[in-house]
Amino acid sequence: MDCTIRRTDQAPKEFRIPAMNTLHSQANASVPIDIDGSQGEGGGQVLRTSLSLSMLSGRPVRLHNVRAGRRKPGLMRQHLTCVLAAARVCSAQVEGAAIGSTTLEFRPGPIEAGDYGFAIGSAGSTALVLQTVLPALLQAPGRSRLRIEGGTHVPMAPCADFIEHAFLPVLRDMGAAIDFRLERHGFYPAGGGAIEVMIDPRPLQPLALDQRGALTELVAEAMVSQLPTRIVERELDALKSALPYAQLKRRELGAGCGPGNALVLRAQFEHACEVRTSLGLIDLSSEEVAQLAVSEFKRHLAHGAPVGEHLADQLLLPLWLAGGGEFVTCRPSTHLETNIAVMRAFGKVEISLEPDLQDPQRRWRVALQRDGLAGC
Repeated sequence: MDCTIRRTDQAPKEFRIPAMNTLHSQANASVPIDIDGSQGEGGGQVLRTSLSLSMLSGRPVRLHNVRAGRRKPGLMRQHLTCVLAAARVCSAQVEGAAIGSTTLEFRPGPIEAGDYGFAIGSAGSTALVLQTVLPALLQAPGRSRLRIEGGTHVPMAPCADFIEHAFLPVLRDMGAAIDFRLERHGFYPAGGGAIEVMIDPRPLQPLALDQRGALTELVAEAMVSQLPTRIVERELDALKSALPYAQLKRRELGAGCGPGNALVLRAQFEHACEVRTSLGLIDLSSEEVAQLAVSEFKRHLAHGAPVGEHLADQLLLPLWLAGGGEFVTCRPSTHLETNIAVMRAFGKVEISLEPDLQDPQRRWRVALQRDGLAGC
Protein backbone atom coordinates (compact mmCIF):
# COMPACT_ATOMS: atom_id res chain seq x y z
CA MET A 1 0.00 0.00 0.00
CA ASP A 2 1.23 3.52 -0.83
CA CYS A 3 1.91 5.21 2.51
CA THR A 4 2.80 8.72 1.34
CA ILE A 5 0.51 11.67 1.94
CA ARG A 6 -1.35 12.75 -1.18
CA ARG A 7 -2.95 16.15 -1.18
CA THR A 8 -5.42 17.96 -3.41
CA ASP A 9 -4.93 21.52 -4.61
CA GLN A 10 -8.35 22.51 -3.36
CA ALA A 11 -8.44 23.88 0.16
CA PRO A 12 -10.41 21.63 2.51
CA LYS A 13 -13.89 22.64 3.58
CA GLU A 14 -14.15 22.41 7.33
CA PHE A 15 -16.82 20.07 8.69
CA ARG A 16 -18.60 21.71 11.62
CA ILE A 17 -18.15 19.70 14.79
CA PRO A 18 -19.09 21.07 18.22
CA ALA A 19 -15.90 22.07 20.05
CA MET A 20 -15.09 20.36 23.31
CA ASN A 21 -14.60 22.54 26.38
CA THR A 22 -10.87 22.91 26.81
CA LEU A 23 -8.09 24.85 28.49
CA HIS A 24 -5.58 24.04 25.75
CA SER A 25 -4.80 27.72 25.18
CA GLN A 26 -3.17 27.96 28.58
CA ALA A 27 0.61 27.88 28.44
CA ASN A 28 1.04 25.87 31.64
CA ALA A 29 1.15 22.21 30.64
CA SER A 30 0.38 21.14 34.22
CA VAL A 31 -3.12 22.61 34.00
CA PRO A 32 -5.56 19.83 33.08
CA ILE A 33 -7.37 20.01 29.78
CA ASP A 34 -11.05 20.19 30.68
CA ILE A 35 -13.38 17.99 28.60
CA ASP A 36 -17.13 17.62 28.83
CA GLY A 37 -17.97 13.94 28.42
CA SER A 38 -21.56 14.69 27.40
CA GLN A 39 -20.51 16.26 24.11
CA GLY A 40 -20.31 14.42 20.81
CA GLU A 41 -21.40 10.79 21.11
CA GLY A 42 -21.64 11.25 24.88
CA GLY A 43 -20.24 7.82 25.70
CA GLY A 44 -17.00 5.99 26.28
CA GLN A 45 -15.26 7.29 23.15
CA VAL A 46 -14.63 10.66 24.80
CA LEU A 47 -13.03 8.93 27.78
CA ARG A 48 -10.84 6.54 25.78
CA THR A 49 -9.50 9.15 23.36
CA SER A 50 -8.85 11.59 26.21
CA LEU A 51 -6.85 8.98 28.11
CA SER A 52 -4.84 8.04 25.01
CA LEU A 53 -3.97 11.63 24.16
CA SER A 54 -3.15 12.44 27.78
CA MET A 55 -0.63 9.58 27.85
CA LEU A 56 0.87 10.53 24.49
CA SER A 57 1.10 14.28 25.11
CA GLY A 58 1.95 14.20 28.81
CA ARG A 59 -0.91 16.61 29.47
CA PRO A 60 -3.26 15.98 32.41
CA VAL A 61 -6.96 15.81 31.61
CA ARG A 62 -10.09 16.45 33.66
CA LEU A 63 -13.36 14.93 32.48
CA HIS A 64 -16.83 15.70 33.78
CA ASN A 65 -20.24 14.37 32.74
CA VAL A 66 -18.54 11.08 31.86
CA ARG A 67 -20.86 9.01 29.64
CA ALA A 68 -23.73 11.40 30.31
CA GLY A 69 -25.35 10.39 27.04
CA ARG A 70 -25.86 6.78 28.14
CA ARG A 71 -28.76 5.14 29.97
CA LYS A 72 -26.40 4.43 32.88
CA PRO A 73 -24.00 7.40 33.05
CA GLY A 74 -20.57 7.23 34.62
CA LEU A 75 -17.83 4.62 34.53
CA MET A 76 -18.92 1.03 34.03
CA ARG A 77 -16.55 -1.88 34.64
CA GLN A 78 -15.18 -1.80 31.09
CA HIS A 79 -14.47 1.94 31.26
CA LEU A 80 -12.89 1.65 34.69
CA THR A 81 -10.56 -1.02 33.27
CA CYS A 82 -9.57 1.44 30.52
CA VAL A 83 -8.71 4.04 33.18
CA LEU A 84 -6.76 1.62 35.36
CA ALA A 85 -4.92 0.15 32.37
CA ALA A 86 -3.92 3.61 31.15
CA ALA A 87 -2.81 4.59 34.64
CA ARG A 88 -0.63 1.51 34.95
CA VAL A 89 1.02 2.01 31.57
CA CYS A 90 2.15 5.53 32.48
CA SER A 91 2.11 5.49 36.32
CA ALA A 92 -0.60 8.13 36.33
CA GLN A 93 -2.17 9.82 39.31
CA VAL A 94 -5.94 9.36 39.09
CA GLU A 95 -8.93 10.78 40.94
CA GLY A 96 -12.47 9.51 40.41
CA ALA A 97 -11.59 5.98 39.26
CA ALA A 98 -14.66 4.16 40.58
CA ILE A 99 -17.75 2.45 39.19
CA GLY A 100 -20.43 5.06 38.51
CA SER A 101 -18.07 8.03 38.72
CA THR A 102 -18.98 10.88 36.35
CA THR A 103 -15.80 12.90 36.95
CA LEU A 104 -12.20 11.89 36.44
CA GLU A 105 -8.82 13.56 36.67
CA PHE A 106 -5.86 11.83 35.04
CA ARG A 107 -2.26 13.03 35.43
CA PRO A 108 0.08 10.88 33.35
CA GLY A 109 3.68 9.98 33.99
CA PRO A 110 6.15 8.58 31.46
CA ILE A 111 4.97 5.70 29.26
CA GLU A 112 6.54 2.41 30.29
CA ALA A 113 7.00 -0.82 28.35
CA GLY A 114 6.06 -3.99 30.19
CA ASP A 115 4.19 -7.26 30.49
CA TYR A 116 0.64 -6.14 31.23
CA GLY A 117 -2.46 -8.12 32.10
CA PHE A 118 -5.93 -6.65 32.58
CA ALA A 119 -9.15 -8.49 33.46
CA ILE A 120 -12.40 -6.59 32.91
CA GLY A 121 -14.35 -9.02 35.07
CA SER A 122 -17.38 -8.95 32.76
CA ALA A 123 -18.20 -9.18 29.05
CA GLY A 124 -16.83 -5.67 28.60
CA SER A 125 -14.95 -5.22 25.34
CA THR A 126 -11.30 -6.27 25.27
CA ALA A 127 -10.95 -4.37 21.98
CA LEU A 128 -11.88 -1.04 23.57
CA VAL A 129 -9.36 -1.50 26.38
CA LEU A 130 -6.77 -2.29 23.72
CA GLN A 131 -7.82 0.80 21.79
CA THR A 132 -7.09 2.94 24.86
CA VAL A 133 -3.54 1.80 25.63
CA LEU A 134 -2.19 0.65 22.25
CA PRO A 135 -1.21 4.16 21.01
CA ALA A 136 0.85 4.73 24.16
CA LEU A 137 2.55 1.33 23.96
CA LEU A 138 3.45 2.08 20.33
CA GLN A 139 5.53 4.93 21.80
CA ALA A 140 6.96 2.99 24.76
CA PRO A 141 10.76 2.70 25.16
CA GLY A 142 10.70 -1.08 24.59
CA ARG A 143 8.61 -4.11 23.69
CA SER A 144 5.38 -4.86 25.53
CA ARG A 145 3.07 -7.81 25.96
CA LEU A 146 -0.58 -7.10 26.63
CA ARG A 147 -3.17 -9.65 27.71
CA ILE A 148 -6.79 -8.57 28.23
CA GLU A 149 -9.63 -10.76 29.51
CA GLY A 150 -13.31 -10.01 28.89
CA GLY A 151 -15.59 -9.93 25.87
CA THR A 152 -14.24 -10.48 22.36
CA HIS A 153 -17.58 -10.61 20.47
CA VAL A 154 -20.02 -8.28 22.23
CA PRO A 155 -22.55 -5.62 21.15
CA MET A 156 -21.53 -1.99 20.60
CA ALA A 157 -17.81 -2.71 20.21
CA PRO A 158 -15.33 -3.96 17.59
CA CYS A 159 -14.98 -7.73 17.63
CA ALA A 160 -11.61 -9.45 17.83
CA ASP A 161 -11.86 -10.42 14.14
CA PHE A 162 -12.18 -6.74 13.22
CA ILE A 163 -9.07 -5.85 15.22
CA GLU A 164 -7.08 -8.69 13.68
CA HIS A 165 -8.12 -8.36 10.04
CA ALA A 166 -9.22 -4.72 9.52
CA PHE A 167 -7.48 -2.46 12.06
CA LEU A 168 -4.03 -3.96 12.70
CA PRO A 169 -3.15 -4.55 9.01
CA VAL A 170 -3.47 -0.79 8.39
CA LEU A 171 -1.14 -0.09 11.33
CA ARG A 172 1.35 -2.60 9.93
CA ASP A 173 1.17 -0.81 6.57
CA MET A 174 2.18 2.32 8.50
CA GLY A 175 5.20 0.50 9.94
CA ALA A 176 3.89 -0.90 13.23
CA ALA A 177 5.15 -4.27 14.48
CA ILE A 178 2.17 -5.86 16.27
CA ASP A 179 1.30 -9.51 16.76
CA PHE A 180 -2.27 -10.38 17.76
CA ARG A 181 -3.72 -13.62 19.08
CA LEU A 182 -7.30 -14.40 19.97
CA GLU A 183 -6.69 -16.78 22.84
CA ARG A 184 -10.32 -17.49 23.77
CA HIS A 185 -13.68 -16.22 22.54
CA GLY A 186 -15.91 -14.36 24.98
CA PHE A 187 -19.56 -13.54 24.27
CA TYR A 188 -22.10 -11.36 26.04
CA PRO A 189 -23.14 -11.73 28.83
CA ALA A 190 -20.67 -14.30 30.20
CA GLY A 191 -17.45 -12.85 28.78
CA GLY A 192 -14.49 -15.06 29.63
CA GLY A 193 -12.56 -14.32 26.44
CA ALA A 194 -8.93 -13.28 26.15
CA ILE A 195 -6.65 -11.59 23.63
CA GLU A 196 -2.87 -11.29 23.62
CA VAL A 197 -0.99 -8.53 21.80
CA MET A 198 2.77 -8.18 21.33
CA ILE A 199 3.97 -4.64 20.52
CA ASP A 200 7.43 -3.71 19.24
CA PRO A 201 7.47 0.12 18.98
CA ARG A 202 8.65 1.56 15.68
CA PRO A 203 8.06 4.95 14.04
CA LEU A 204 4.79 5.12 12.11
CA GLN A 205 4.68 6.53 8.60
CA PRO A 206 1.87 8.79 7.33
CA LEU A 207 -0.96 6.93 5.66
CA ALA A 208 -2.80 7.74 2.44
CA LEU A 209 -5.70 5.40 1.83
CA ASP A 210 -8.18 6.61 -0.77
CA GLN A 211 -8.95 3.48 -2.84
CA ARG A 212 -9.95 0.02 -1.66
CA GLY A 213 -9.56 -1.81 -4.98
CA ALA A 214 -11.45 -4.87 -6.11
CA LEU A 215 -12.98 -7.45 -3.79
CA THR A 216 -10.57 -10.40 -3.72
CA GLU A 217 -12.15 -12.62 -1.06
CA LEU A 218 -15.33 -12.81 1.00
CA VAL A 219 -15.43 -15.22 3.92
CA ALA A 220 -18.48 -15.85 6.12
CA GLU A 221 -17.71 -17.68 9.35
CA ALA A 222 -20.53 -18.73 11.67
CA MET A 223 -19.36 -19.71 15.14
CA VAL A 224 -21.21 -21.17 18.07
CA SER A 225 -20.28 -22.06 21.64
CA GLN A 226 -22.37 -24.25 23.96
CA LEU A 227 -25.43 -23.82 21.73
CA PRO A 228 -27.05 -26.12 19.13
CA THR A 229 -25.05 -26.34 15.89
CA ARG A 230 -28.23 -25.96 13.83
CA ILE A 231 -27.99 -22.23 14.64
CA VAL A 232 -24.91 -21.75 12.46
CA GLU A 233 -26.23 -24.12 9.80
CA ARG A 234 -29.34 -21.98 9.38
CA GLU A 235 -27.26 -18.78 9.32
CA LEU A 236 -25.02 -20.09 6.55
CA ASP A 237 -27.98 -21.46 4.60
CA ALA A 238 -29.52 -17.98 4.69
CA LEU A 239 -26.28 -16.51 3.32
CA LYS A 240 -26.03 -18.85 0.34
CA SER A 241 -28.65 -17.09 -1.76
CA ALA A 242 -27.76 -13.55 -0.67
CA LEU A 243 -23.97 -13.93 -1.09
CA PRO A 244 -23.40 -16.92 -3.41
CA TYR A 245 -19.74 -15.99 -3.96
CA ALA A 246 -18.86 -16.12 -0.23
CA GLN A 247 -16.72 -18.87 1.27
CA LEU A 248 -18.83 -20.40 4.05
CA LYS A 249 -17.22 -21.70 7.23
CA ARG A 250 -18.75 -23.13 10.39
CA ARG A 251 -16.93 -23.34 13.68
CA GLU A 252 -17.87 -24.98 16.96
CA LEU A 253 -15.84 -23.47 19.79
CA GLY A 254 -14.40 -25.39 22.71
CA ALA A 255 -15.93 -25.78 26.13
CA GLY A 256 -13.68 -23.06 27.57
CA CYS A 257 -15.78 -20.35 25.93
CA GLY A 258 -19.08 -19.12 27.34
CA PRO A 259 -22.32 -19.63 25.39
CA GLY A 260 -22.73 -17.47 22.32
CA ASN A 261 -23.05 -17.16 18.56
CA ALA A 262 -21.52 -14.80 16.01
CA LEU A 263 -21.61 -14.53 12.24
CA VAL A 264 -18.51 -12.77 10.91
CA LEU A 265 -18.21 -11.48 7.33
CA ARG A 266 -14.65 -10.66 6.26
CA ALA A 267 -14.33 -8.84 2.95
CA GLN A 268 -10.78 -8.54 1.66
CA PHE A 269 -10.19 -5.85 -0.96
CA GLU A 270 -6.93 -5.05 -2.72
CA HIS A 271 -6.00 -2.25 -0.31
CA ALA A 272 -8.29 -2.68 2.68
CA CYS A 273 -10.34 -5.17 4.65
CA GLU A 274 -13.79 -4.77 6.14
CA VAL A 275 -15.18 -7.00 8.89
CA ARG A 276 -18.85 -7.05 9.86
CA THR A 277 -20.13 -9.07 12.80
CA SER A 278 -23.73 -9.99 13.53
CA LEU A 279 -24.28 -11.45 17.00
CA GLY A 280 -26.85 -14.06 17.86
CA LEU A 281 -29.35 -12.68 20.37
CA ILE A 282 -32.24 -14.34 22.12
CA ASP A 283 -34.84 -12.29 20.21
CA LEU A 284 -33.31 -12.85 16.74
CA SER A 285 -33.72 -15.87 14.50
CA SER A 286 -30.72 -17.31 12.67
CA GLU A 287 -32.11 -15.93 9.43
CA GLU A 288 -32.39 -12.44 10.92
CA VAL A 289 -28.79 -12.63 12.18
CA ALA A 290 -27.67 -13.48 8.64
CA GLN A 291 -29.79 -10.73 7.10
CA LEU A 292 -28.27 -8.10 9.40
CA ALA A 293 -24.77 -9.14 8.35
CA VAL A 294 -25.70 -9.07 4.65
CA SER A 295 -27.36 -5.65 4.92
CA GLU A 296 -24.33 -4.08 6.60
CA PHE A 297 -21.97 -5.62 4.08
CA LYS A 298 -24.01 -4.36 1.12
CA ARG A 299 -24.08 -0.85 2.62
CA HIS A 300 -20.30 -0.97 2.77
CA LEU A 301 -20.10 -2.11 -0.85
CA ALA A 302 -22.38 0.72 -1.95
CA HIS A 303 -20.31 3.69 -0.78
CA GLY A 304 -17.04 2.38 -2.25
CA ALA A 305 -14.76 3.94 0.40
CA PRO A 306 -11.78 1.91 1.65
CA VAL A 307 -12.40 2.81 5.30
CA GLY A 308 -15.69 1.81 6.94
CA GLU A 309 -17.41 3.79 9.66
CA HIS A 310 -16.01 1.69 12.51
CA LEU A 311 -12.41 1.79 11.29
CA ALA A 312 -12.50 5.54 10.59
CA ASP A 313 -12.53 6.75 14.20
CA GLN A 314 -9.86 4.20 15.19
CA LEU A 315 -7.37 5.45 12.59
CA LEU A 316 -7.13 9.01 13.91
CA LEU A 317 -4.75 8.24 16.77
CA PRO A 318 -2.33 6.25 14.55
CA LEU A 319 -2.33 9.22 12.15
CA TRP A 320 -1.59 11.48 15.13
CA LEU A 321 1.37 9.25 16.02
CA ALA A 322 2.62 9.38 12.43
CA GLY A 323 2.39 13.15 12.32
CA GLY A 324 -0.29 13.15 9.64
CA GLY A 325 -2.13 11.28 6.93
CA GLU A 326 -5.47 10.98 5.21
CA PHE A 327 -8.12 8.46 4.21
CA VAL A 328 -11.49 8.25 2.52
CA THR A 329 -14.47 6.94 4.45
CA CYS A 330 -18.25 6.83 4.32
CA ARG A 331 -20.58 9.37 5.92
CA PRO A 332 -19.01 10.32 9.27
CA SER A 333 -20.30 8.64 12.42
CA THR A 334 -20.72 10.45 15.74
CA HIS A 335 -17.73 8.45 17.03
CA LEU A 336 -15.52 9.92 14.30
CA GLU A 337 -16.79 13.43 14.95
CA THR A 338 -16.23 12.98 18.68
CA ASN A 339 -12.68 11.78 18.20
CA ILE A 340 -11.93 14.81 16.03
CA ALA A 341 -13.36 17.14 18.66
CA VAL A 342 -11.32 15.59 21.48
CA MET A 343 -8.12 15.74 19.43
CA ARG A 344 -8.72 19.40 18.66
CA ALA A 345 -9.17 20.04 22.37
CA PHE A 346 -5.60 18.86 22.96
CA GLY A 347 -4.38 21.39 20.38
CA LYS A 348 -1.58 21.55 17.78
CA VAL A 349 -3.41 19.43 15.24
CA GLU A 350 -5.28 20.30 12.05
CA ILE A 351 -8.06 17.93 11.01
CA SER A 352 -10.31 18.41 8.02
CA LEU A 353 -13.43 16.44 7.19
CA GLU A 354 -14.88 17.17 3.76
CA PRO A 355 -16.90 15.47 1.04
CA ASP A 356 -14.72 13.45 -1.31
CA LEU A 357 -14.71 14.96 -4.79
CA GLN A 358 -15.18 11.56 -6.49
CA ASP A 359 -18.46 10.90 -4.69
CA PRO A 360 -19.43 13.82 -2.41
CA GLN A 361 -22.80 12.29 -1.56
CA ARG A 362 -21.47 9.06 -0.05
CA ARG A 363 -17.75 9.48 0.62
CA TRP A 364 -15.77 11.79 2.88
CA ARG A 365 -12.07 12.59 3.09
CA VAL A 366 -10.35 12.88 6.48
CA ALA A 367 -6.95 14.58 6.65
CA LEU A 368 -4.83 15.14 9.75
CA GLN A 369 -1.62 17.11 10.24
CA ARG A 370 0.06 17.43 13.62
CA ASP A 371 2.18 20.47 14.47
CA GLY A 372 5.40 19.01 15.91
CA LEU A 373 6.24 15.40 16.65
CA ALA A 374 6.85 15.58 20.40
CA GLY A 375 3.88 16.23 22.64
CA CYS A 376 1.05 18.69 22.35
